[in-house]
Amino acid sequence: MSQTHEYQAEGKQVLDIVIHSLYTDREIFIRELVSNAADAMEKMRLTQLTEKEVFDGSAPLEISITTDEAARTLAIQDAGIGMTRAELVENLGTIAHSGSKAFAAALKNAGKQNDAQLIGQFGVGFYSAFMVADKVEVHTHSWRNEGEHLVWTSDGHSSYTIEDSSDEKRGCKIILHLKEDAAEFAQEHRVKAIIEKHSNFVSFPLLLNGSRINTVEALWLKPKDSITDEQYQEFYKFAAHAFDEPSYRLHFQAESPIVINALLFTPTQNMESYGMGQMEPGVSLYCKKVLIDSKPKKLLPEWMRFVKGVIDSEDLPLNISRESMQDSALVRKIGDVVAKRLIKHLDKEAADDAKKYNEFYSSFSRFFKEGIATDHTNRDAIAKLLRFESSMTEPGETIGLAEYVKRMAPEQKAIYYQIAPSRTAIESGPYLEAFKAKGIEVLYMFETIDEYVVNSLNKFDDKDLKAVNADDIDLGENDAEGEQLPEAESTELCDWMKERLSASNVDTVRAGKRLVGSPALVLTPEGEMNAQMRQMMKALGKDAGLGGPKVIFEINPRHQLVRGLSKLHKTDPDTAGLITEQILDNALLSAGLLDEPQRIIQRTQKLMEKLAS
Repeated sequence: MSQTHEYQAEGKQVLDIVIHSLYTDREIFIRELVSNAADAMEKMRLTQLTEKEVFDGSAPLEISITTDEAARTLAIQDAGIGMTRAELVENLGTIAHSGSKAFAAALKNAGKQNDAQLIGQFGVGFYSAFMVADKVEVHTHSWRNEGEHLVWTSDGHSSYTIEDSSDEKRGCKIILHLKEDAAEFAQEHRVKAIIEKHSNFVSFPLLLNGSRINTVEALWLKPKDSITDEQYQEFYKFAAHAFDEPSYRLHFQAESPIVINALLFTPTQNMESYGMGQMEPGVSLYCKKVLIDSKPKKLLPEWMRFVKGVIDSEDLPLNISRESMQDSALVRKIGDVVAKRLIKHLDKEAADDAKKYNEFYSSFSRFFKEGIATDHTNRDAIAKLLRFESSMTEPGETIGLAEYVKRMAPEQKAIYYQIAPSRTAIESGPYLEAFKAKGIEVLYMFETIDEYVVNSLNKFDDKDLKAVNADDIDLGENDAEGEQLPEAESTELCDWMKERLSASNVDTVRAGKRLVGSPALVLTPEGEMNAQMRQMMKALGKDAGLGGPKVIFEINPRHQLVRGLSKLHKTDPDTAGLITEQILDNALLSAGLLDEPQRIIQRTQKLMEKLAS
């Protein structure tokens, strides 16, 4: 039976991009197909542990590559799990299943369409075959005895066919009919060089025209001084299915209390930032070079899912199951040791090269912040890895909490911060004034998640983390010059303003010491939801019944506007009332707490009418 299927529109777009726009790294198609073959055989190895009835059960778990220069073909065959008819449609025919929308969008956002670094990471690696082939055949039989003998064929343009076949072995055999300008990939020496460069670390035997070529030992078990940077980079690309360069690597051996050989990498690219959803764990677990689990979920803390590499421990039992592994105290101990070593390593790297770390952190900060909120064991250590801009750094420059504490004056007891959408929003607002006047550094935090970070962390180095808009901050007497309202007049004005604003959610009106150049600010009383939490509730659609924000309205008794208001409310209470409401709304807007900004326009209109009359 022969069936012809059309590719979906998005699939055609991806095929067009792959075929015509990724020519700078054409040789990577071999690594992609070999990697897929290895994955299929790893699934087969695990299947054989639980299933007794397996088609072609005696077939060795190996990858066989055959070149034919005369026919201009390249064949890659594995003895993996193979595919059924439905799986051929799902895995090879429905390209959107492999992330084509995000893939195309990422290429577009990158501003170029020759970025081979993205092809494998978006799961469209199989289609790289069409960079060099004008026809691809996939001969397959599923591991299930009842499976069919099938062949999938496509020219990579608009459609593919699935036909019945005969005498297919278990697994997949991919035959590439190479284009004229890709004839080099039918040459044995060329294919061998590519495999040695990209696929030397495949854990199954890899045969080229009958001879095994991947005989390199496990890199993580070799002494560090015997490994070149190139070997490390190629291993990272193989183990992580990555095309970027690793930003950091950690290679260590430990013998007490547990024997551990670990080789870990951090990427340059954060794939979650492309909207691909949450990454799966990227560190494989081995025992004496035997793979236990390629994606162990509870080995490292979940926030470390961006880390790639290998952990090998000879203390693990070889027969440990994936289910029992997740509940294993030994596995948890191994994970704890490695996590602590990695955090310590990143802290050292940050100290050695702050600029490089800042670039890395800008891409992966969300993971560290997630770790602060979820990883109680390592929270204090992770806190050392956080970076923020501050009132004493240039835009784009950051400091860590440890550096902030070193720069604190002896009498300063807290670490001060402000959360706002941007540096401009912070520096144009009123909250920074007193801190700048007294030379106190304030950390700038620009993400909503930062609210969770400071609430989870609470302290660093025994210093409280305190928001600059907290209502209990006392920085001492204000040194600003200028005439100040007498205390009695100030009290009288506050009482009048409280009465005038009785219909609003102002809890208290008071004269304050922290303002320098602004007439007023609002503070969130203890126990009330602040601006960031309110925004989060709105984003989650849970703002129904929130009501207006309850605030403390603090005025600056030195400000000309406030001193003028003290006189005006006695002679023209109506105009003074409009000005008071305007000052309040300005303060609410600066705090991110103004729910109805349109009322500012209406009030401004009234004030202009009064001035014009």
